[in-house]
Amino acid sequence: MNFFDLCAACVRAIGRGCMALGRLLERMARLTWRYWWIVLTMVVLFIAAAIYYTRQDNLTFKVNATAMLNGPTIQQFEQAFAPLRSGQLLDKNASIAPFLNKGEVKAFETYRVVDCKNDGIADYVDFKHKSSPTDTLRVQMQDRLCLQFRIKQRHMTLVPEIETAVLNWLNGNGAMQQSYEAYIKNLKEEVAFNHSQALKLDSLTSCYYFNNPAIGMPEGYTGNNGVSFFGDRRIRLFLDDIYKQHDYMQQEDYRLQLATAPVSLENHFCVDPNPLNSRRKMLPLFLLLGWCVGCGIAEITDKRKVILAWLKQ
Repeated sequence: MNFFDLCAACVRAIGRGCMALGRLLERMARLTWRYWWIVLTMVVLFIAAAIYYTRQDNLTFKVNATAMLNGPTIQQFEQAFAPLRSGQLLDKNASIAPFLNKGEVKAFETYRVVDCKNDGIADYVDFKHKSSPTDTLRVQMQDRLCLQFRIKQRHMTLVPEIETAVLNWLNGNGAMQQSYEAYIKNLKEEVAFNHSQALKLDSLTSCYYFNNPAIGMPEGYTGNNGVSFFGDRRIRLFLDDIYKQHDYMQQEDYRLQLATAPVSLENHFCVDPNPLNSRRKMLPLFLLLGWCVGCGIAEITDKRKVILAWLKQ
């Protein structure tokens, strides 16, 4: 079989599938016309069930937050988070256990945060799990993860308590605590070194430009875009180095400020405003299910004699 034979076989298979679907829809339409009271009853029941399922208290929302890993690796975090995701092997004394046992929260999940420019700034969350660890254009960040769980509208007031319970449970992990202690020690040393380097650079700049007799401040001094002109002499300033050092120092200070625990949140858990089971989504789905179930009951009713004869054999 060559490529053209394979394409022809695929086309024939698709054609047979479309014809079978057409015959099925034709049969369902006839059953709907002949046993309309059965189909209509099932459709009404399913619509009522959809309205009950999508009432305000039963609406289910996704809740997301971006977690920063201060020392622990992604693998350490996933290992510690596994009991929470599966709902099994979770310590009964864990702070998050009561919420899971009562069904007030469910479906814990983690998603990777992607940095498209590889500049340390998060660009988007990979909710569809499409990014690859080896992709150099969509780099998976090693110090950030998106945490997500689902909660019903009637339990929405428990979100702050759930956030505290999740963080307390994760930060109580022994392996993550050890990684955090080593990380925070190195981070404090790096921040202190950056501040000392900034002072040295500032001192060097002052000494070079204001206390250097070889340069002085002759007439005709001009400055433009980080370059100083002293007569016929063209001297590069330290402005670019100062700006780079200042930006890097700000980033490290920000990390130290947030690094209060092995896992900290850059933002509190935020509720997605679009519910998973809104009526706009559920009513068409339940309507289709009601029609299919009604047609199935109508088919059984239509062939009841054949079915009874087969059962009597």
